[in-house]
Amino acid sequence: MAGRGDPPEGPPEGLPGGEDEYRAVVFDEAFVRAARLQEFSAEERMGEHSQAVRSRSSFEGRGGSRQALLLVLLILLAFGTAVYLGVRNPYQTPADVRAEPLRTTLVPLAPQGQVAGGTPAALFAHSPAAEYRTGAAGINLPMTARTTHFSESQVVAALGIAKDYLVASSLDPDVLAGRSTRPPRLLLDPDQLEQYDRSVESPQDDGRHALAGWLVRFDGRRAVLADPGVRVQGTLRFAEVDADQIDVTSDHTFTYAVRPATSGGGPAPRASLFTVHRELHFRFDREDLRMHRAELLTSTAQAGPQSCDADTSGSLRPLLAGERAADPRHQPGTDPYATGRPAAALCGALAPSAQPSL
Repeated sequence: MAGRGDPPEGPPEGLPGGEDEYRAVVFDEAFVRAARLQEFSAEERMGEHSQAVRSRSSFEGRGGSRQALLLVLLILLAFGTAVYLGVRNPYQTPADVRAEPLRTTLVPLAPQGQVAGGTPAALFAHSPAAEYRTGAAGINLPMTARTTHFSESQVVAALGIAKDYLVASSLDPDVLAGRSTRPPRLLLDPDQLEQYDRSVESPQDDGRHALAGWLVRFDGRRAVLADPGVRVQGTLRFAEVDADQIDVTSDHTFTYAVRPATSGGGPAPRASLFTVHRELHFRFDREDLRMHRAELLTSTAQAGPQSCDADTSGSLRPLLAGERAADPRHQPGTDPYATGRPAAALCGALAPSAQPSL
């Protein structure tokens, strides 16, 4: 017998009160396990928990692990990139190595006869410097190539700094006349500035503090340039020392036309030639290349005609047209136009072939 209010065939299908009423809200086991919230047990609720549910961490743990792994991979990638760029960087952090003091040698060359005189043009035309170039054009860079640890651009930079120093110390009119010593100083390693300044203020022929080792300067009370066009010829060579240093050696002959430092009217005095053969040994680390400066290791020069008893530690003292050396050297003459390392000696004889053949 049907219940009160029910139709004879029973309750209609799908209406409230039937078995399917809650079918849509029944959760399977997989859904429950995946739920982010979970009710605490009775025993857990007796504790200090203030909430009735807790967050399920299994899914978050797996996601957190993946995020941590990704972060580690990003850090390793960044570190590897930094190392790679550091290796590729041509200006790596330099080693903390102090520059060595400059060692100097100056050999005066005394003439064996009277110093030839004339006009600068005639003197140059009849001297070994006749085919030399003028000024900085005579300081040519060699063919370059990369070394084991230095790129070609770094080699070119080292050679360029060496050339700049030769121009500043051997061709600058203010330096030659003694009006300035600043141009060469600007190109030196800071570790050598104290030695350089002492050589300027108190020059001494002690192998360390001869100003003539750093630059070419004439005694302005005695001689001045008769022609600004200095004749130059020589070579530059480079060689890698180690992974952090590269050396450049310069070997050049500079020929100057000079005249007496006279004032007033009258005919112009005759000029004469003065020749300086300089060999300089430069060293560059990566910081020097970056800062456009050099460490000067050795400086060897032969210069004449001048007397052997003249003090040339501060300024060169040329013998001028018509003058003779007070102490001529009767020994095989030294030719400052010859290439190669100048011989170390207290004084030498100027080869007659080095004088103009007027």
